[in-house]
Amino acid sequence: MQYIIEPAPLSSLAIMGGEARFPVHRIYCIGRNYAEHAKEMGADVVSRGNPVFFQKPADAIVTGSDVPYPSVTRELHHEVEMVVALAHGGRDIDPARALECVLGYGVGLDLTRRDLQAAAKAKGLPWDTAKGFDGSAPVSALRAASEIGHPSRARLCLRVNGEIRQDTDISDMIFPVADIIAELSKLFELKPGDLVFTGTPAGVGPLGRGDAFVAELEGIASLRGRII
Repeated sequence: MQYIIEPAPLSSLAIMGGEARFPVHRIYCIGRNYAEHAKEMGADVVSRGNPVFFQKPADAIVTGSDVPYPSVTRELHHEVEMVVALAHGGRDIDPARALECVLGYGVGLDLTRRDLQAAAKAKGLPWDTAKGFDGSAPVSALRAASEIGHPSRARLCLRVNGEIRQDTDISDMIFPVADIIAELSKLFELKPGDLVFTGTPAGVGPLGRGDAFVAELEGIASLRGRII
């Protein structure tokens, strides 16, 4: 096919144990999926029937170790999350069959311009500039579900300069993975290549230039990097 301009490169992630890569279609994120994080942000805990979703662009993915500090913020915050990669999609997916859509799991950071987010919240404006900026989604290589199954328990933690900042178990999520997929599929037709960030626990905080971080979904995936 001929294009009037050169198409942008396709964002993709490595899959552990193989050479084939995972092509990223869309990035969906769920907010306030851990009760203690909702409390630390001064928000009501999300009810079971009312998940909060937002998106990041596919090319916000960072796969290398260097993560650029974004422009127009003095308050870059880390939010460590389990990341789910979909091999299948659909609409109105039954929660009982939702995990059949999952290719694998990884760990990532939902980087946030917290000052911009706070200003947007105060005016009732969208969060796009706070969440969807360039380089806002560092993600590890993926571990295939065919190898590890579908974890319902796993330690999720983030260290910054050797200090633990966030530490929880994914069993504490308000909406587990199957429910997140089912709820998303009511709003969007999910596609192969979609990534889902499943929410962050308490302990979010600032990152500065030169900070080194290690995000880990224990026994499944890890991500090391530095803010430059």
